[in-house]
Amino acid sequence: MKNFNKNKIERVEVMALFGYEMTPCQPLNFRRQGESETEITELLQTQIRFVGEVALHIFDVLVGREKFRLEFNSRDLSWYLTQ
Repeated sequence: MKNFNKNKIERVEVMALFGYEMTPCQPLNFRRQGESETEITELLQTQIRFVGEVALHIFDVLVGREKFRLEFNSRDLSWYLTQ
């Protein structure tokens, strides 16, 4: 996996499971442009942040031993890898 600049926001494709038990959404893996899928090994924390009329669903996840943050924008239904 390439080094990730922690100040960058990068649009990614995410496969997620919606409406599963007590977790309304759980990202399973993500794919950066031009790379293969990266499997998420653990969901650490979720939160919702409201920015104006947009709800950002924030997921702190582990991939192996690396921490990543995924954000889902409820307005345009896009996913971003941040932090």
